[in-house]
Amino acid sequence: MYLKVLDNVRKVMIGKDELFSLIFSAILSGGHVLLEDNPGTGKTTLAKCIAKSIDGEMNRVQFTPDLMPQDITGINVYSRKDEEFHLIKGPVFTNILLADEINRATPRTQSALLQAMEERSCSIDRETLALPEPFLVIATENPIETTGTYPLPEAQLDRFLIRVAMDNLDKDQEIFLLERFKTENPMTELSAVVSCNDVIKASEDIKRVFVHKCIEEYIVNISAATRRSNKLLVGVSPRASLALMRISQAFAAISGRNYVTPDDVRFLAPFAFGHRVVTVSGLSSVGECSSVINEIVKGIPVPTEKWTE
Repeated sequence: MYLKVLDNVRKVMIGKDELFSLIFSAILSGGHVLLEDNPGTGKTTLAKCIAKSIDGEMNRVQFTPDLMPQDITGINVYSRKDEEFHLIKGPVFTNILLADEINRATPRTQSALLQAMEERSCSIDRETLALPEPFLVIATENPIETTGTYPLPEAQLDRFLIRVAMDNLDKDQEIFLLERFKTENPMTELSAVVSCNDVIKASEDIKRVFVHKCIEEYIVNISAATRRSNKLLVGVSPRASLALMRISQAFAAISGRNYVTPDDVRFLAPFAFGHRVVTVSGLSSVGECSSVINEIVKGIPVPTEKWTE
């Protein structure tokens, strides 16, 4: 299934295979993604490609300071015709919610997503409604512009399974991009290759990917090291350990294995842990945090047991 969706996304996206594998692993893990990069790097396009490929619905919300919580969740509206209230569902009732420039909204509005991201439900006027399955939030941040922004609180950041950057294309890839989009937009011809039910079933299957006890200890040792590091003011929580294990299972599955290896953990740790720590320098960019996490991982002994048993 992963290869089907990847080949479909490649019809539009160029040079983003590693990024897509991370995002698709997050989808299968039931997690959310925070994309931190400059405008025009393809964040919205990638989200649309994934939504179309899995035959899912996608809604996009442009976060601004005047955005209200009900603009996301929905609201009950009174009708004079029948003298009753009717629920108008907000954009959160979708499969993929693109929260564009999420840090431009006030903390009150940002918190409207907390319940949706954690519990896959939404409370409106004391009524709790389930969200569609699968449900994924892809949020974006612009790292070079801070005027008029509100930093995401730790509770919000902890809801994201991974944080990644889009990265720039090299010269040949950018030329190929111009050629591909010169006469037409391949997005218009993109169609579904799997269904949402296929994604739900695959999400259940990855839970059976084998994780040896030594791998579990390896993950916990890395987590504990972040809490002891003199380069971090705040380390990761046990939720982060669970998130790293879950995405490692998904990454192993899309790599064609039914077991997790230490290489999976080492590769994914900066993406799963980077946004959950606070560095002594106060910097919180993807590169800065990933560098600290990678240094911590290098200092943890790697398990040598057979990981398939």
